[in-house]
Amino acid sequence: MTVKTKPPIQEQLVDLIERRLDKMAIPDQPDRIYAPFRYVMGLGGKRVRPYSTLLGCGICQGDIEQAVPAALAVELLHNFTLVHDDIMDKAETRRGKPSVHTRWDTSTAILSGDIIFSKSFRELQYYGHTEKFDKKTYHLIYDSFLSAVDTVCEGQALDLEFAERKTVSLEEYMDMITRKTAFMLGTALHLGGLTAGGDKQQVNGLFEIGRLAGIAFQIQDDLLDVIGNPDKFGKKVGGDIREGKKTYLSILASQKAGKEDQQFIERVLDADKVDEEEVQHVMKLYRKYDVVKAASDAIEDHYKDALDRLSYFEEGPYKSALKNLIDRLGKRER
Repeated sequence: MTVKTKPPIQEQLVDLIERRLDKMAIPDQPDRIYAPFRYVMGLGGKRVRPYSTLLGCGICQGDIEQAVPAALAVELLHNFTLVHDDIMDKAETRRGKPSVHTRWDTSTAILSGDIIFSKSFRELQYYGHTEKFDKKTYHLIYDSFLSAVDTVCEGQALDLEFAERKTVSLEEYMDMITRKTAFMLGTALHLGGLTAGGDKQQVNGLFEIGRLAGIAFQIQDDLLDVIGNPDKFGKKVGGDIREGKKTYLSILASQKAGKEDQQFIERVLDADKVDEEEVQHVMKLYRKYDVVKAASDAIEDHYKDALDRLSYFEEGPYKSALKNLIDRLGKRER
């Protein structure tokens, strides 16, 4: 007799998310907005944010099923931001396939993004329509989600502003990535704790874990652009330099470099077109001024702080799963 064993929690929860996304009611008409909607949700992804929401619920001993609408809302909001970000960044691809505005057009991408955004709020309405949640909890969940929407938009606005500025301080950059990237991961965990009825210390602790991990994740993206393995990371090394993006490394290098090297870095980042030799020289300057090591240290410190805050929670499978998630994020392929 073969005894069936349950798959790991990660597999169970991600499968639950995928099944519920597949069952999501998306109308057929008008095809102009709903075809891109289905296309976007079919592009897949690692589902880190909705998975985190379910983990946040589990850590607080909640009913995972009750956290699913919040998890779906988080994933929908994330995909909405990707559609609109691709328009603003003029990105031609997303997850290896044509972006929505490339496959259709900009107007269609804006509209389909808007309907995804609307759907995210419809998922949250579950908490106002069921007797399983009181009015106070519903308001806490809704307020948390709204704060994430506001903050992510603020982060994107700052990112656009920084692209037009010659200099940006490291403090300003950290504030921007906290708003644009880290706040959403913190909110994902926070929402999970709220759906479980977690106390204030628990849900705030979950938010901080996500925020710290999110900051580390973004700095890690910046670092991988310089030292990553293109086949594993999925991007050409030095892409941020070619695109003139301000990153943790470029900002720190400009602050630490001598005048001549500082001017070279800024000139390359400001140029409309750069050659490979210039890109390679900027990366050499990053190593010369130890900003590669500084970025590595910052990543390690933020992930460590996130893991340290897990000590507040009781041992259990969901805590172990969240620890494993943070470990995996910290060991992304280079």
